Amino acid sequence: MKKKFSGTWKEAFGASPGPESVRQAAVLYIKGLCMGSADVIPGVSGGTIALITGIYEQLIAALKSLDFKVVQRLLVLDIKGMLAEIHVRFLASLLLGILMAILSLARLMNYLLAFQPVSTWSFFFGLIAASILVMGKQVGSWSMTTVIWFVAGIIAASVIVNLLPVTTPEALWFIFLCGVVAICAMILPGISGAFILLILGKYEFITGTLKNPFLAQNMVIILVFAVGCVVGLAAFSRVLNYLLQRFHNLTLAFLTGLITGSLQKIWPWKQVLGTREINGKLQVIWGRPILPAGMDNEVVTAVLLALLGFIVVLVIERLSRQRG
Repeated sequence: MKKKFSGTWKEAFGASPGPESVRQAAVLYIKGLCMGSADVIPGVSGGTIALITGIYEQLIAALKSLDFKVVQRLLVLDIKGMLAEIHVRFLASLLLGILMAILSLARLMNYLLAFQPVSTWSFFFGLIAASILVMGKQVGSWSMTTVIWFVAGIIAASVIVNLLPVTTPEALWFIFLCGVVAICAMILPGISGAFILLILGKYEFITGTLKNPFLAQNMVIILVFAVGCVVGLAAFSRVLNYLLQRFHNLTLAFLTGLITGSLQKIWPWKQVLGTREINGKLQVIWGRPILPAGMDNEVVTAVLLALLGFIVVLVIERLSRQRG
C-alpha cells in the first residue's frame, strides 16, 4: 500500500494530465457538450465526437486512471492521493460538459428526431462521414493488414446495427450486464450505447426508472446498472488503452471501420421494417436505407445540412490540430 499523499490540494489536482488554464478547460467542456449531445441519440456515439475533437486517446487514458489504486486510496480516506491518481482535471471538465448536454439537450434532440427526422439525421450523417476522413488520417500508414481490420470494423458495425431488439429478462444480473455492454459501446466510436440498450430490449426499462429514481425498486435497478457501467468502463478502457499503445494503427483502422459501418444506421431515408413504442412514442428500430423519392425542398435542405455537418467536422479537426 502506498503512503498517503503528502502534498497540498493544489498539488493533488495538478499531479495528473489535464487542462492547464481556464481557456483549455472551457474548450474541453465544449467538447464534452458535443459528446453529451451525441450520446442522447440512439445511433450516434460520443466516442465518435471524442475522435473528431482529438481527445479520444486522452479520454481512454483518463478512464484507465480509475483503477484499483484509486479504490485503495479511497478506502483509507486518502482523498488527496485519490485525486492525484485520477486525471481529475481532464475528467471533471469533460464530464461536466457531457452531463450538462444530456440534461439540457435531451428534450431538444427528442423533439428534432420526432418532428424533423430527415434534417436531423442528415446533419449527423455529414458529421459522421467527415469523421471517417479525420480518423483515417490518424492511421499512421495503410497496408493490407490495416485494410483488413478496417473491413472487419465495417462488418462488425453492420452486424450490430442490423440486430433486432429482443425480449430479455429484467433480473438484476441482466441489468448489470446491460450496464457493462452499454458503457463499452458508448466509448466506442460508431456504436451507440443507447442503441445497444434498444437491441437488448432495455432502453425503455432503464430510462423509465429515471423518471421516478427515488422509488426503492428503481433505486436498486439504477444502482445495479451504474455498477455495471463502472465495471465495464474500468475493464474496457484498459483493453482499449492497451490496443492503442501496442497496435495503434490496427486499432484505429478497426475503429474507422466501425464508424463507416454505422453510417447505414444514420442514413436519413429508410424503409420502415420495424417499430416499437418507446416512452409513449412510436420509434423506428429497424429500417432499410433507401434513396429519397425525388428532389424537393426537404431533400435540398437535407443535402445542405449534411454538407454543413461535414464542414463543421473538418473545421473542428483543423482547429484542434493547430492548437495541438
